[in-house]
Amino acid sequence: MIIEKDIARVSIGSYVVEIVKQRGSHNIKQKGWIRNLRTIEKLIDLGVERVSIDTSKQLSDEPEEVTPIEDVSTKEEAVEGKPSVSLEESKIDTPVSPAPIIPKKSASVTSIAQAKTLFDDAKNIQRKILDDVVCGRQLELEPIQEITEHTTEAIFENPDALACIINIRKKDEYLLEHSTAVSILMSVFARHMNLDIKIAKELAVGAFLHDVGKIMIPDSILNKPGKLTVEEFEVMKTHVNHSIEIIENTSGISSLSLEVAALHHEKLDGGGYPNSLPSEKISQYGRMITICDIFDALTANRVYKDGMAQVKAFAILLNMAEQKMLDVSLVNRFIKCMGVYPVGSLVQLNSNQLAVVESRNAEDPIRPKVKAFYSVNQEHFLQAKHIDLAETNIDHIEKGVRADDFNLDMNKILEFLLLEG
Repeated sequence: MIIEKDIARVSIGSYVVEIVKQRGSHNIKQKGWIRNLRTIEKLIDLGVERVSIDTSKQLSDEPEEVTPIEDVSTKEEAVEGKPSVSLEESKIDTPVSPAPIIPKKSASVTSIAQAKTLFDDAKNIQRKILDDVVCGRQLELEPIQEITEHTTEAIFENPDALACIINIRKKDEYLLEHSTAVSILMSVFARHMNLDIKIAKELAVGAFLHDVGKIMIPDSILNKPGKLTVEEFEVMKTHVNHSIEIIENTSGISSLSLEVAALHHEKLDGGGYPNSLPSEKISQYGRMITICDIFDALTANRVYKDGMAQVKAFAILLNMAEQKMLDVSLVNRFIKCMGVYPVGSLVQLNSNQLAVVESRNAEDPIRPKVKAFYSVNQEHFLQAKHIDLAETNIDHIEKGVRADDFNLDMNKILEFLLLEG
């Protein structure tokens, strides 16, 4: 299968067919495998931004020990007037870290830039999915499995790796971003629950597709800013049935992926939909995705509604659990795995500075490690400063906040922090 990838997401062992997008005018002299990091760095230096990959020819994690699938020794002619690039670099004996994507058994995503690239790729796949549904085409499972595999493996390597993705949102792209965010939350939750990574990957696929049926709902209902009428809500509820039908018709989909998508609006008190199932017929995985789905719906910004701070969303989840709609044990486990102040969220310190939560302190959850970056009093950015709140008696968190509370853009904040290193 030929797919396109940003150069930052190309892994060692990929078989590159051609340059798709670049800032220069280079041409690949010879199709072939990326055998080391130096080749990727060279392509980036030359201004290559996107290439096409033949996924059927992917080498294993150690490509130098694998016999090539086909002979690539015959060089193709370069386009006249364009310099050519050879992919066959000399091998190096020392181990090399993989490219900034997450190939199998590689290091996890650890930077904002890599997380944003991954999120953008996930949204592009979501766009293709929705377009396929509208045009009546069967969904292609391979790119869905690939992107969810990358995110799941990153999270199992480091549960905080993709936390900032949850906050990289655009109000007018909720449908695209919500399913990606819920898929990531499911992987984080699955890791915390000590589930096998193979199961976690199937859960992530189901979460990635759980709302695909919403594309069949009229925009006047889907994007209505006010409360839906009873009749409108009945139409909205049919999105789950549409999702189930679409997923069932997807070749190669697992029963577990279908299960979590089908159950994401069922409630333990029987008041959910589409089937008003009693609690005994709602699996643990179905209970988990319901929690993830509600949490993201509460915290995400939309065109007609600002999301709430994560702490407030936790309170609503606990209230729903008290009313027997959600599994109280799983809600508590979810809050514990996310942390009182989730990684990637914003907090206001007693010094009237804003900070982003960098990592949690397992033994002191209300005092995470943060990076302070903004003065509320002076209304401007500061030189970013790392603070371990468990190691100081001077700074502490006053409350969890959102960027919108201070007329700030979370994407701009992350870009600033990226530049600050």
